[in-house]
Amino acid sequence: MEALETSINYWEDALAAFSLGARGGVAGTLALTSPEEAEFCREIQELLQNAYLLQERCELLFLDQRSVLFRSESGGGGGGDAGSGVGRRSRLLSTHTGSEHTRRDHHSSAESFASAEDQVADLRDFDDFKDDLPEVEHLELYQLGVKQLEIGIPYRTLRTEVLQCASDSEFLCKLHALRLALQGVFRSAANWAWFVDAGRQVLTDLLLYADKEPKEFLVAYEEMVTWTTDPTNWTTIENELTSKGVKVLSFYDVVLDYILLDAFEDLAAPPSSVLAVVRNRWLSDGFKESALTTAVWSVIKAKRRYLQHAEGFMAHFYSISEHLLPVLVWGFLGPGERLRDVCQAFQAETVGFITDIFSFQRSRYTTVDDLAADIMMHARTRAANITGKLADRA
Repeated sequence: MEALETSINYWEDALAAFSLGARGGVAGTLALTSPEEAEFCREIQELLQNAYLLQERCELLFLDQRSVLFRSESGGGGGGDAGSGVGRRSRLLSTHTGSEHTRRDHHSSAESFASAEDQVADLRDFDDFKDDLPEVEHLELYQLGVKQLEIGIPYRTLRTEVLQCASDSEFLCKLHALRLALQGVFRSAANWAWFVDAGRQVLTDLLLYADKEPKEFLVAYEEMVTWTTDPTNWTTIENELTSKGVKVLSFYDVVLDYILLDAFEDLAAPPSSVLAVVRNRWLSDGFKESALTTAVWSVIKAKRRYLQHAEGFMAHFYSISEHLLPVLVWGFLGPGERLRDVCQAFQAETVGFITDIFSFQRSRYTTVDDLAADIMMHARTRAANITGKLADRA
């Protein structure tokens, strides 16, 4: 599928270059000089349409959760049912081979931010739920999660090991508690404004550190904030993210899990074609960075073709990604040690924040207000750590 995407990009470039080279005296009018050239244009356009169709069919077969490849081994006709739970752990395909606790959902390089299979956790699916944890019995908020697990807690991806939880059941009970606490956090307009400002500041500083002009990113960021805060767009947001496997529209599910943690996973396992460019010792650093940037833009361009909402949440997200992803990819994979260090620090502080709020030792799972207060405390601390690191440009 990567090879097909590369071929499509070449064919698109060829058609664009041919068209530009054949333009006549009237602006915007294609002046073909021979029937052969006209036939060439028609045939390459037909080739591209067939390629787009083939690409879409490949995605439906190899990536879509409804494909036969992702149905339960036992059959039963319910392979795509969310209520079938975690029991359907064995899959015919998986592009990642991590631990059995953290890699039960499908990821692929063609979907760079990943897509996950619909699942709802059920108590019966966890053999380790009866772990001896008497110290948590007095944590009222956590116990709400324990009770909810008996009914089922929706989730997109299990992050048990990454977030240092003792078991899948512990992760899910904490997830339920954190969703409640995050509702409390964002009831405050001041907290919402702080997260918006902190995100803007950190990402702008990261671009400046990489010697990139942040103006276009700031425009895209403000447009995203304005669009997402308009209540008339919330139905569209829900529809788009639900199709991506996001179960609950919380700060954790959308920003921390779907956007950030998935992005870090993809950066840790880049496509072989990207690695080939980075490791080619005959290419200059400038050419490598340009090639990686072009590759990122090409992937985002391809994704835009399949958007149901041309001005929706994912469209705004891609506009921001066009400016940030090339920097992160080059930072993690390129030869520059200073940029790599700061990108790794950004990742460490981000994952550290999520780990903090999932920790019994660092966060209080007693009441919604207690956990909400700890979330804000950790967020401020980690944001200050990142901005401090980015401020050091000596």
